[in-house]
Amino acid sequence: MKTQVAIIGAGPSGLLLGQLLHRQGIDTVILEAKTPEYVLSRIRAGVLEYGFVDLMREAGASERMDREGLVHEGFSLDFNGRRERIDMAGLTGGHSVMVYGQTDLTEDLMAIRKTSGAPIIYEAANVQLHDFYTDAPRVTFEHKGEKITLECDYIAGCDGFHGVSRQSAPQDKIRNFERVYPFGWLGLLSDTPPIEEELLYIHNPRGFALCSMRSTTRSRYYLQCSLAEHVEEWSDDRFWSELSLRLPKDIAGQLITGPSLEKSIAPLRSFVAEPMKFGRMFLVGDAAHIVPPTGAKGLNLASSDVYTLYHALRGTYHEGRADLLDKYSEICLRRIWKAERFSWWMTMLLHTFDEDPFSQRIQQAEQDYYTSTVAGRTTIAENYVGLPYEPVV
Repeated sequence: MKTQVAIIGAGPSGLLLGQLLHRQGIDTVILEAKTPEYVLSRIRAGVLEYGFVDLMREAGASERMDREGLVHEGFSLDFNGRRERIDMAGLTGGHSVMVYGQTDLTEDLMAIRKTSGAPIIYEAANVQLHDFYTDAPRVTFEHKGEKITLECDYIAGCDGFHGVSRQSAPQDKIRNFERVYPFGWLGLLSDTPPIEEELLYIHNPRGFALCSMRSTTRSRYYLQCSLAEHVEEWSDDRFWSELSLRLPKDIAGQLITGPSLEKSIAPLRSFVAEPMKFGRMFLVGDAAHIVPPTGAKGLNLASSDVYTLYHALRGTYHEGRADLLDKYSEICLRRIWKAERFSWWMTMLLHTFDEDPFSQRIQQAEQDYYTSTVAGRTTIAENYVGLPYEPVV
């Protein structure tokens, strides 16, 4: 097999990159280790920055998102019963975010890929990357008992934190930065109306909580929990009871409960791998970086990586700009570290830590300053809606 760009991973970043390149006449083959059903079973993010929304439109994949997505112009922070709304649109010149579930987004991109006829191979086993420091990279894999070699010009590693792409980078050429947090998020998805129309982040002595949604009829709630706990220990009744205790008293009575569609515990970590380019192999999304979900940046950072790689590849193939791909890692990492900082900061601002009284007072001062000044609110709003994508020139 031959193609121009081999894309490893059929999650949102791999599918979006494939669609953008396809519309530019650049051939791609997507390899995915799992089944389509498994890919769609992943319950992930649902808050899209305006830059991601625009990129979906550029890819011609926004019809259902524009019809069903919920535009949010603000969100609220609650500090032990003190409510502060962040007016994102008012503070950023009209920018907003869109609530649209990753599962729906992935379904849309899968459907467009199928309609386009561009190749996508699921259940590709034993994927290995070769010769990406040469002018003739190749990917080998097994599919339906057959050993296959895919020759390509470039490899885009969109296969996540545990994928083969980052593991294939020479260990003497990559540096990892990581911070692991001493708690996790217990998430519950339910077909119940959201408690409020906008997202609500809660700092409470019992622990952090987040009230989010996927639609006007489907809610997603999170509770800070110990890493020693197991999801099996959390019945639906226990979850709803604990959430009620952490909610502000004025809205706790509005909570509508119901059977969970999914429950899971996710540990929180910050992670960045540098660089993101190894010869003709490029790391994209979670393959290169992880953020705690507090700032809603995981999927959105993948989108900005896709934007950068897409424009660099388009310039390479259509304009002969061989220099653009050399800028990929540098451009991406500038935005990544800013998003890492914001996600870390939101995590430190809102969670409950077993810390000394001085650190607790500092946290309270941060909460007060950033919500009581226009400068502080603007900083939160600008980061939440997403910093602008850097032009690839």
